[in-house]
Amino acid sequence: MAERIQKVLANAGHGSRRQIESWIKAGKITVNGKPAILGQTIDHTDRISIDSRAIRLHFPRGDKKIKPKIIAYYKPVGEVCTRKDEKGRVTVFSKLPKLRNSRWINIGRLDINTTGLLLFTTDGDLANKLMHPSSQIEREYAVRVLGTANKQQMQALREGVELEDGPAKFTDIVDSGGEGANHWYHVVIMEGRNREVRRLWESQDLKVSRLIRTRFGPYLLPRRKRVGQHWRLEDNEIEALQEAANKPEAE
Repeated sequence: MAERIQKVLANAGHGSRRQIESWIKAGKITVNGKPAILGQTIDHTDRISIDSRAIRLHFPRGDKKIKPKIIAYYKPVGEVCTRKDEKGRVTVFSKLPKLRNSRWINIGRLDINTTGLLLFTTDGDLANKLMHPSSQIEREYAVRVLGTANKQQMQALREGVELEDGPAKFTDIVDSGGEGANHWYHVVIMEGRNREVRRLWESQDLKVSRLIRTRFGPYLLPRRKRVGQHWRLEDNEIEALQEAANKPEAE
């Protein structure tokens, strides 16, 4: 079955659709030895190259869909979620297993000072659906703050506060206790905006001293995993993420 070249290459993890479109316009992609055209359809009989490098694509047979690969990574503090870093910092992609004829696409990001669960897939369409605000995917974090939130602060964080990029709130907050100056909470947000969890606490004059993502949608960070470790998800775990990505938008 023929499909548009941007969709096929994006779903295979070779780049975002926008990036692939820019490569097509720049003449970097060829189909059967000729420059690709935006919107061009391709199938399993076509020979595709990116920057003169042959790309092998796998097309489903009949109604059978290709199962995406998904891996989880326990991100350490100090790593950035970019493929290349201008400052020479370690990137999360440098720690992932290598792929042939495809590449890993991160499902969301974590800032350099945040640790915890990161998911990667070879399916660009799935990644986009899981990250899009309309999918209403929950992200859960364990947060250690300096001090303890009072009743008014907790209420504000649940009801919503105005940040520089719009209103934000926690859909759930659980007090997890603590000793001394630090206190732990578990919080849930429905978006992946830059430093959103930290900024919400800072809006209440509470500083985050540690932040760990423990869940993305239906997938929980396993307790037995170690910082810096990556692992493949099981078929049932992949299916749960696909179901979460494809659920009808809440009315």
